[in-house]
Order: sequence, then structure tokens, then C-alpha cells
Amino acid sequence: MTVAPERISANHWPGLDTVPSGPRAAVSAKVARRIFKAALSRLDVSVVIGDETWGRGGPTAVVHRPDDFFARLGRHQLIGFGESYQAGDWDAEDLGGFLEVLAAEIQDLVPQSLQKLRALVVKRPPKTQKSSKKYSQDNIAHHYDLSNDLFETFLDPTLTYSSALFDGDPTASTKVDLEAAQGRKIERLLDEAGVGEGSRVLEIGSGWGELCIRAARRGATITSVTLSTEQKALGDRRVAAAAEAEGFDADAVSIQLCDYRDVQGTYDAIVSVEMIEAVGWQYWRTYFETIDRVLAPGGKVAIQAITMPHDRMLATRNTYTWINKYIFPGGFLPSVQVVDEITREHTSLRMDEPFSMGQHYARTLTLWDDAFMASSARVLELGFDDIFLRMWHFYLEYSRAGFASGYIDVNQLTFSREGS
Repeated sequence: MTVAPERISANHWPGLDTVPSGPRAAVSAKVARRIFKAALSRLDVSVVIGDETWGRGGPTAVVHRPDDFFARLGRHQLIGFGESYQAGDWDAEDLGGFLEVLAAEIQDLVPQSLQKLRALVVKRPPKTQKSSKKYSQDNIAHHYDLSNDLFETFLDPTLTYSSALFDGDPTASTKVDLEAAQGRKIERLLDEAGVGEGSRVLEIGSGWGELCIRAARRGATITSVTLSTEQKALGDRRVAAAAEAEGFDADAVSIQLCDYRDVQGTYDAIVSVEMIEAVGWQYWRTYFETIDRVLAPGGKVAIQAITMPHDRMLATRNTYTWINKYIFPGGFLPSVQVVDEITREHTSLRMDEPFSMGQHYARTLTLWDDAFMASSARVLELGFDDIFLRMWHFYLEYSRAGFASGYIDVNQLTFSREGS
């Protein structure tokens, strides 16, 4: 049985060291306990609480501090569920497996009769997390400017922070396959966008420069925009080093600190890898109208996007989540349907058949989490604490569970001009 961890100091994590209390918290904790137990009676998991075991058997979680766990869950729902893990109130040896079972049934964990009260219970995102021009850079910095050294602890040598595309069965792939799989993903996007000799390319969301390097190898000129100062700094260095080593013109690549809404110029190809998730649903139309505005006649667009079912997107777009609070402020996943609707109604772009690769992302995340956990000592050396370790582990496995269960997906979406 998993041993209960010591209570973790939360000096730098306001709220984690304060368990909800008072009459309202007591009532909500009782309700949460009943709902949680009822949900587990239908699930292939086990949850050990004191001398009791709930669930039908399967991946096991151990609740070390039930009062704290249900108090957080009752008052803060899924945010409380994640915070309770961060605080050490519960553990699971196979965290990803446990979360995958929950993710597969997420639409029915809470009875439908109670889901009608969702708007009265769940928190709405803070206005400061809206992905407007005023707040976008802060939202991006919260995650991507944490530390380049941190990302290097678990990413492959290309520093590609998005789903890989493995050759064959992704579940059989190992960490030695990851670098080639990331290259395969990028090359497919560049092919879809028609990037070649002389192409004028726009990349929205730079990452650490790998797509820029690969486009330049093809003889293209590329403008890449980002709001992350850390990514730009390292991206510039990586592009310069690759240009010197490989002999392509470093001036063919320009990584700029620029909001996508401010992009100017005309481009033959536009690519964007897992950037739309940070745009916010209020600005999806603006995002695609911007792309439409700067795309040259006959040009093509290739976007890699994490997506969710359309009905869940509509139900949750005003929900403040654990991911929003701790990982991606302002982030929200579109559906393939809404992307198709927006581009048809407001642009001249027309979407081709989506290329789904969700199970590839599940494997990518497994490999990232394995590398991250193996680098725990290095992460602590970088100045992060135990709560951060638990938070990041939960984030990676929580995300993996979503893809493995099929609740969320990732698609490469290609667009051409209407009539092209």
C-alpha cells in the first residue's frame, strides 16, 4: 500500500495549505463523498479509504487524508481533485491508468440531474486569463517561460513540445523513437502546407525553433511569431547553430516577439502547431481571420490542434479548470466541428479531412512523463519544489489519460482557399 507522504510545504502555492472549512465546506464534502462513491461503483478502479475499498477493481488510488480530500473536492470540484493530489492527500501508483478510467467516463461521473446545476457550482475563468492582447503574453509566460532548462529535462533533442507521429503502433514506441517521430510530425505539416524552395512561410507559435530549421532546410524563408521571451532566445540560438552546421542561410529565419493579431505581410504557407489551444474561444474567429488575411492566393495552411468533442466544448467553455489555474492560463480546446464552422462562415479557408493522431499523443506524454520523473533531482536543482514535481506529473498523466481514453484528440488540419 502506498505510504502517505508528509504534508508538503505550500509557501509558494497560496491556497494549497488551506483546506476548505466551515459549514458550507462540511455540507459540500458530504455531497462530494456520496457522488464520488456512487461513481466508483460503476468504474473499473479501486480507491482505498481507511479500511474501505470502493470501486470494481483496477488501477488503485489511496486516499491518505479523506477529510481534506472530500473538502477540496466538494468546494472546488475538479480543481480540488488536482489540488488534493498536489498536496499529497491521495496517490496512485499507476496515476495515468487510474485517470484514464475516470477520463473515459467523465461525462457521466456526475449524475445528469446534477449537471444541470453546473453553472451554479463551477467557477468561471478570471478576466485576467482571457487571451486578449492585454493578457496573452502573461498567460504564455506562465507556462513557456518557466525555464528552458526545465523543458530540456523531458523533451527530445529537437525540443518539440507537441504530439509526435510515430512510425507504426505508437504503443510499441520507445524513447529512442521520439526524436524521429517529432521530425515526422513536422515534415508532414510542412508537406501539407506545400513548403518548398522559395516558399514564404509564417509560423504562429515558435516553440524552440525546430520547425523553422526544417523549413529553412527546404529553402523556404520563414517568419515565426511567439510571445515567449525564453523560447525566442533559445530558438534564435538553435537556428544560428543549425545554420552554421548545415550551411543554410540563418537570415532565412526570423523569430519575432509578436502577437498573432499583429502579423503583417503575405505568406504562401502558414503553419501552427498546438497554438490554437492558447487562443481562447472568444478569439478563434480572429485567429482564422488573421490567417485568411495574410495567406497568399493559392496558399495553404496546416495546423496541429488538440481538440475535444463539440458538445463538451460547448458545455465547458466558461469553466475554470485545474489546467487553467496551474498549467495553461486562458487555454481552451476547440472541436473540429467549430473550426470547420468558423472557417466556413468567416473566411475563405476550407478544411480538408482531419488527420487524427490522439494515440500518438498518449504515447508522447508517457515518454515525457517517464523522462520528467527520472529527472526529478535535476528539476529540484533548478529551483522547483516537491509540489511542482507532483503538479507536473499530474499534468502529464492527466493529459495522457485524456488522449488514451479518447476523450480528447489531436488533429493535423489542412486548409486551402475556397475554389483552389
